[in-house]
Amino acid sequence: MGNAFMARAIQLSIDNVRSLGGGPFGAVLVKGGEIIAEGVNQVTSMNDPTAHAEVLAIRQACRTLARFELRDCELYTSCEPCPMCLGAIYWARLARVYFGNFAADASKVGFDDSSIYHEITLPFSKRGVPMIQMMREDALAGFREWENKCGKKAY
Repeated sequence: MGNAFMARAIQLSIDNVRSLGGGPFGAVLVKGGEIIAEGVNQVTSMNDPTAHAEVLAIRQACRTLARFELRDCELYTSCEPCPMCLGAIYWARLARVYFGNFAADASKVGFDDSSIYHEITLPFSKRGVPMIQMMREDALAGFREWENKCGKKAY
């Protein structure tokens, strides 16, 4: 059955290029052997750099299931997830991820995320986008509010 889900993710990626003009990425989220969400790359059509197939599928699945955790779900995606999508996958707590193409395959056609993986390992002061820590004591107030909040929904 998994082959059918991967075939659907791959077909979404092809259809997205042919009909919608988006990037060659498709993803489906599966729960209990049923597709509950699909996504295609819509970065340029939505003018949203976070509109990757995996992220959009995760968002749709969370809306469908009315929850933010997808522990009992599996993701089938046409390509190895980028760093952003990988972060979303871990935050959603997916049970498993199946992927088609490697990141190196994506790099060969212009979708290279190796620089992001490299940047993550650098100290803040050495990153391409300057990251400057400031007002920590003031910012800690939000964390103190969270720690003291009764009835919070932990994640």
